[in-house]
Amino acid sequence: MNRPQLIEKMVEKIKKLPGIGPKMAERLSYHILKMSQNEVDRLVDSIQKARTGMKSCSVCYNLSEYDPCPICSDLKREHNTICVVETPQDLIAVSKVKDYKGLYFVLGGSLSPLDAVGPDDIRIDKLIRRIKIGDINEIIIATDTDSKGEMTAVYLAEIIKKLSVKVTRLGYGLPVGGDIEYADEVTISRAIAGRKEM
Repeated sequence: MNRPQLIEKMVEKIKKLPGIGPKMAERLSYHILKMSQNEVDRLVDSIQKARTGMKSCSVCYNLSEYDPCPICSDLKREHNTICVVETPQDLIAVSKVKDYKGLYFVLGGSLSPLDAVGPDDIRIDKLIRRIKIGDINEIIIATDTDSKGEMTAVYLAEIIKKLSVKVTRLGYGLPVGGDIEYADEVTISRAIAGRKEM
């Protein structure tokens, strides 16, 4: 027996979320249908508030309720070091490590010629502008260790070195082909401590 059309549409929408396959989408759909109307209303309300209330920080491009974000506004942080990450989720993962006191920059992705993502499609020009106007001593490249992240890291290192700024890459601790957002705090802490100049 086929699913009712309304449930089918819901499953199709949920299936488009990252990491959600057909079975999980079906499970989530039926779970939502079992929730009370009050719970569903709160879920929908929280999604809508997050969607309308979050903005991109004009300095680091992290998602925040404020602009500039609390990290960029924090005068106690080291303003001469920037950790470059691909996504806001990566920034959150790295920020859980208490060893790092510098600032951040969110690229908004990684280079991927096969997916037609080039240097103009992520925020490389904005990062270079920020380096030029700031008193930056070191850029820590914390892109993923997959092929796209590595390609992005090498590309950034070549450009940034021309600006006479030290460029380091997260060191050991992160598995090759892994995503930073899924790494635990100890792994990220070791990676930051073991970063190397590129």
